[in-house]
Parts: sequence; C-alpha cells; structure tokens
Amino acid sequence: MSEPVAISTGIAQRYATAVFDLAKEGKNLKAVEADVAALEAALADSEDLRNLISSPIYSRDEQGASITAIAKKMKLSSMVANTLGLMAQKRRLFVLPQFVAAMRALIAEDKGEVTAQVTAAKSMTKAQQDKLAKALKATIGKDVNINLAVDESLIGGLVVQVGSRMIDTSIRAKLNALQNSMKEVG
Repeated sequence: MSEPVAISTGIAQRYATAVFDLAKEGKNLKAVEADVAALEAALADSEDLRNLISSPIYSRDEQGASITAIAKKMKLSSMVANTLGLMAQKRRLFVLPQFVAAMRALIAEDKGEVTAQVTAAKSMTKAQQDKLAKALKATIGKDVNINLAVDESLIGGLVVQVGSRMIDTSIRAKLNALQNSMKEVG
C-alpha cells in the first residue's frame, strides 16, 4: 500500500470508528447504516460530488456549505452530517470513499457478516447471488454480502474473494494454468 493511501485509510478509519462508536452508544446504528448506503450511492452516481470532495479548487467554506446542503437534501442523520461538516472544515473530505468503506466494514463486523468480492464473466441474477451467498455461508460460517463486478475477460466462471481467501474458477485462470503446464512439458 502506498503511503498516501495508507494515510487516507488511517484518517478515514479514525472518523469511521468515532461515528460507529457514537452510533452504537446512542442506538442509532440503523440510521447511520442507511446514511452510509446513501453516501455510497451518491459517490457512485455523482461526478460533481466526487469532484467536490477531491478538487483543491474549492475552499473550506465552499466545501463546508456544499456538503451541509447535500447532507440536508439527502436527509442524513445529524451525526453523519456533522461528521461530514467537520471533515470539510479540516479539509479531509477527500477520504469520504475510504470513510464509507470503513463504516461498511465496521457495521458488517458488528452484524457478524463478511463481504465477498465476486467477479463474474456476466451479470448474475439475484437468485444466483443468493445461492452463492448461501454456499459461502456454509463454508465460512458467517452471513455473506455479495459485492458483484463483471469482467467479460474471465470468459466464464467466477473469482470470489472473502478476506484473504480467493477462489478462482474462471475459464481464463484454467486456460492460463493449462498454458503454463504445456510450457513445462515443451
């Protein structure tokens, strides 16, 4: 991990831990979880929001006013809205994506869940995702959330990563293994 990424992740982790602890203490975890989902969707959908949090051309005041208006429009809980305001005041909004990821991880850990990063050759139906989640739960022993990505270069099959475990059943991996074994023979 590069140094700037490690610094950003560390900053985000501290904010996330503070918000998580306060939410759990105040029994507001459900509201914060909904806010995190809304922020994640907003970051994915809005290039303007991504520019606002990462561009140095916006002043602290502009970022603060904008993020406050966004939080109000999204009807975020006061805890998350105040945290975003503080992040803007400290010029730390650039860690918002890492903050969202850290919050997701803390909430999932609290619920006894894990997230599986699944890369498939084509999009999976909800039923297929549920079946995969059930199979992974039987193996891991925890509830599994599926985070699906599509990569057509896999040709077929799946690449599943849960924590440090990786299962690669893609045709691309099988072809690469076959190619390597043929090189050893010849």
